[in-house]
Amino acid sequence: MKRLLDRFVSGASSASHTKPGDLGASKPRPPQADDEGFFATQFLERPEHIRSTSAWTARALAVGAHALDPLQGLELLLKAWGSDALMASLSNDDRRKLLDHLDFISVPPGRELIVQEEKGDYALIVLEGLVAVDRVQPTGARARLAEAREGDVLGEMSLLDAGARFASCLTLSRCSIAVLTSGALDELAIEEPRLGMALMASTARRLSLRMRQLSARLGALLTAG
Repeated sequence: MKRLLDRFVSGASSASHTKPGDLGASKPRPPQADDEGFFATQFLERPEHIRSTSAWTARALAVGAHALDPLQGLELLLKAWGSDALMASLSNDDRRKLLDHLDFISVPPGRELIVQEEKGDYALIVLEGLVAVDRVQPTGARARLAEAREGDVLGEMSLLDAGARFASCLTLSRCSIAVLTSGALDELAIEEPRLGMALMASTARRLSLRMRQLSARLGALLTAG
């Protein structure tokens, strides 16, 4: 958590030295992909260097991700996270700025969004649908750890530390997803630290809740043993 706060503190410092005309400048959105085009193809065509080098580029191709209308995706995100105090306090202009840093996609069922032991630099926010979170055993069997639904976050730990994924995440239905890459998070820390903090605070709350649930389960198992 200290590492996360340091990132936004340094971002706020950098923003204070930015020319007034440069702060919060909107970035042009790319053309929408057609119904048959992969979202990842659109993703690769973007001029921003940081996003094009994300591990999500290859994963988007592998899962057959399609672009979701950004305004529809933002509406779904606000529906899922609108009750969070910091997100609720954002102005309409702040919320529109999220479109410059998040990507919204639709993924069919039966697709591996996150692969266990794979290095990752992105997190996924489930907006619609159901995702299985499994720990794959050496035998190949899958032990179900949880099922992620609207508002849940997947892969946030690797987003922050670039470590290996602990579990595999498989779509059980067609899912709408918001994608946050490490590069986009760095952009937020520099350009929009208040907005970035609101986004990451919502993510951190969900991580904390999941860790408490896991601790409760482990405590019950130890007591039963």
